[in-house]
Amino acid sequence: MTGPGSDGQIRDWVRGLGLPGLVDLHVHFMPERVLAKVWAYFDAAAQHYGTPWPVTYRVDEQARVELLRGFGVIGFAPLVYPHKPGMADWLNEWSAGFAGQVPEAVRTGTFYPEPGAADYLARALSEGVRCLKAHVQVGDYDPADPLLDKVWGLIAESGVPVVIHCGHGPLPGRFTGLEVFEPVLRRHPRLTAVLAHAGLPDYAGALDLVARYPRVHLDTTMVGVPFTERGAPLPVDWTARLAEFGDRIALGTDFPNIPYEYSEQLRAIAGWAEDLGPDFLRAVLHDTPAKLLGR
Repeated sequence: MTGPGSDGQIRDWVRGLGLPGLVDLHVHFMPERVLAKVWAYFDAAAQHYGTPWPVTYRVDEQARVELLRGFGVIGFAPLVYPHKPGMADWLNEWSAGFAGQVPEAVRTGTFYPEPGAADYLARALSEGVRCLKAHVQVGDYDPADPLLDKVWGLIAESGVPVVIHCGHGPLPGRFTGLEVFEPVLRRHPRLTAVLAHAGLPDYAGALDLVARYPRVHLDTTMVGVPFTERGAPLPVDWTARLAEFGDRIALGTDFPNIPYEYSEQLRAIAGWAEDLGPDFLRAVLHDTPAKLLGR
């Protein structure tokens, strides 16, 4: 199934699928000084990762919002994440303000293993947070830290999805690896967890978690695109295994911090749909992420 040939073709391609638009579960909008540090890190990607990582959509905040609208994105989760104590609650407040100004954005939140985390998370959930982000690689923390046990319990009870970057890609951290996160799932089996980047590079292990835990999902962020395939190629049975879990795969892109066009991600997903069919494609691009975000 052919995907859009360029960003300029996305909107018409989506309409041709009979969808009202795209719902992207994994994009990043952050306070400007935080985003500047993220971009500076990617500027040094050749040093960190051994390959350049030019940020394709390096424009101001309003221009980035307009780009998503131009692509036909009708809903998205602007994810934030802390790298130190005392930062998460501030990011949650910033996200509330951003979502209040951008109708397509759901309110998102985050947390860190610190005293008071359960209190500020409970407040954020009560105020309408619809998606959470946990980045154990950047945060450099154990997801099974006792300081987070009540946090995971609150999230599980709420039904709000948490997008968690716990795989080893693009670089292993002290607490990365799906086996590090699974104890959290065993303790909180009702947790609605979305494995960011489909657990990259352990795609098979991520699908095993989807099979074992009925509320675990995968997002497509950077999965199957040429940039990623060079270092972390998909397994040969990828589409065959996806057929078992077609309603638990959600569109994610990492916009704006990607070193290629947005349309490349859509072409990768459309390629899987050659075997899995148009219903799978519509579920990934709209239905499943819309359900997760309550859109």
